[in-house]
Amino acid sequence: MRETGKRRTHLADFLKTRRARLRPEQFDLPAYPRRRKPGLRREELAQLVGVGVSWYTWLEQGRDIHVSDQLLSRLADILQLNEQERSHLFLLARDPLPLPDEQGSENWGHSAAYQTILDGWGIYPALLVDRHLDVIAWNESANRVFGDFSSRSERGRNAVWSTFMEPSQRERLVHWEQAARRSIALLRARSDRYANEIWFRELITELHRLSPEFRAWWPEHDILFTCHDQNEINHPLIGLLVFQGTTLVVPERPDLQIVVHTPLSQFDTTTKLRAFMTNKNISL
Repeated sequence: MRETGKRRTHLADFLKTRRARLRPEQFDLPAYPRRRKPGLRREELAQLVGVGVSWYTWLEQGRDIHVSDQLLSRLADILQLNEQERSHLFLLARDPLPLPDEQGSENWGHSAAYQTILDGWGIYPALLVDRHLDVIAWNESANRVFGDFSSRSERGRNAVWSTFMEPSQRERLVHWEQAARRSIALLRARSDRYANEIWFRELITELHRLSPEFRAWWPEHDILFTCHDQNEINHPLIGLLVFQGTTLVVPERPDLQIVVHTPLSQFDTTTKLRAFMTNKNISL
């Protein structure tokens, strides 16, 4: 019951932020000169969706009301949600199906099998990430490209924490703000899904306290389930590297993901990486 209440709170916040992105002129509505807040008003959105103002207000207040799939789909269309945001809307408005055999990173099992898969990618940096976005396994290439994971604390192996709190990551990530915002969107999707998990609340509270950027961007409620963007790394020993990220879900453990970084031809990334991996005298 408590988790359901928290999910409704997240749903209310998500709807408010998406309503604020819309402009009246997009729907041929009069643009009143004095709008206290950006975006459409509740009554305007309710009219576009075809529901009563009171009903929509209750939905945006996180009240316990039934919402049909047809109405959610209509609402997603009006809010102009992308595919991942649409899925997130349905997730928040419904009780999610439990994932099979979900476990924490401290007990993820079959470690040797997963490590073999990671090592099989060779010079391609590959990571195993759990539902908390903790890096729980990696191959040698990832270790040498992104920094020694074995020397980091448990918190330091969290992708969001390290992006915001580790100075070395700000130096390595060429487009740091873009990467940081991506990490927030990934964290938002996970924390909304596991709304009652204390672990997420503690991480978010700590980042909110320590990072002004996190404080500024978290309320935007951006959502990202997986990441397939290009990444540019400013490596301290071999210079600029460009990778294409690909996220693979582990079928028997949907709470685990393998993230593979494919070296691209820009800046001779493949050549640099191959030489780097074969020269054992070069290390961090």
